[in-house]
Amino acid sequence: MKHIILLWIIMIMTWQAQGQTTAPAATADTIQIKGLIIIKGKDAKGKNSYKFYNDTAYARNKLKKNLHTRWFVLDLGFNNYMDRSAYAGAGSAALFASAAPSYAMLLNKSYDYTAYGLNTFAPRAASAPLTPDEFKLIPGKSINVNIWILMQRLNIYKHKLNLIYALGVEMNNYRYVRNITYVPGYPTQIIRDTVSFSKNKLFAEYLSVPLMLNYTSNPARPGRSVDVSLGVMGGYLVKSRTKQISEERGKIKRTDDFNLNKWRFGITSELGYGPVKLYGNFAFTPLHDYGLEQYPFSVGIRFNGF
Repeated sequence: MKHIILLWIIMIMTWQAQGQTTAPAATADTIQIKGLIIIKGKDAKGKNSYKFYNDTAYARNKLKKNLHTRWFVLDLGFNNYMDRSAYAGAGSAALFASAAPSYAMLLNKSYDYTAYGLNTFAPRAASAPLTPDEFKLIPGKSINVNIWILMQRLNIYKHKLNLIYALGVEMNNYRYVRNITYVPGYPTQIIRDTVSFSKNKLFAEYLSVPLMLNYTSNPARPGRSVDVSLGVMGGYLVKSRTKQISEERGKIKRTDDFNLNKWRFGITSELGYGPVKLYGNFAFTPLHDYGLEQYPFSVGIRFNGF
């Protein structure tokens, strides 16, 4: 909430400054914060008033540098995924596996994204097979938080075409609607639980590196500039856990890899105008190593970005 309030303050100050292009001479009632000049005065009723100006000379001086750095860029958004799992054959796979349990192993299908692999990862009775609703998320509570410790922008052509890259962590929370439980082991399995959870989530954290090609329409006046970025991103799983809360069991946390893919590759993008920045990430690798073929994505707001 604090970051959202701060973003709105910056937006208001920037919009008020858009009508001014030349900063007045500094006085005792003048405050300058980088490229923003704030002048304190009095209105007709004698009350304090404030005017905001863009220091275009400051912006031009920044353009003399080809490499710019931002520290601790923050993303705040929501997670979901596109589910391409083989639910259609899950029921027949469960029935056949109970009759001939070694058949899938002989075909080497227990640890892939076929119906046999899905039944290995999330075994169900043939009379009650899996459906996509089994893994439905609560969108408003599946939060994505990314912290980019270092983000740099390298000028390629007249500061309008740039290369942006960063190093940081992606923290993904997946809040489930249904009462499912990840059971660690070999193999890891997802079962239908017998209790009702007030909170049931999977957490996955990745050390990630994005690389984007950026277009900035007006580098000399960033408050009026449109920014578009598109690129690729790779990440490595560094932490994963589940958290469940129920009246029967209280709070339970489990730490394991839960059959999650160790590596994540995908595309990343950014769209902004002035201080307002939106981001979007989409993975080309499934969330899990086999069984469930779910491709996660996240969208949200970026704070302190370029």
